[in-house]
Amino acid sequence: MTVLKSNGIPYETVDIEHDAAAADFVSSVNGGNRTVPTVKFADGSTLTNPSAAQVKAKLAETGS
Repeated sequence: MTVLKSNGIPYETVDIEHDAAAADFVSSVNGGNRTVPTVKFADGSTLTNPSAAQVKAKLAETGS
């Protein structure tokens, strides 16, 4: 995620094609769909295919 990288915020990229547990998680928070990117925040909340503005707003909200 360019927004995270450009702001020096650590993140982990997970390939759901190679990680069954991650695929199950993504599916569970997206109504059965394997939609990426799905971003999970430190507070446990998620955003699916978020814009840069949405990511920044959520990070500000969660204090991350």
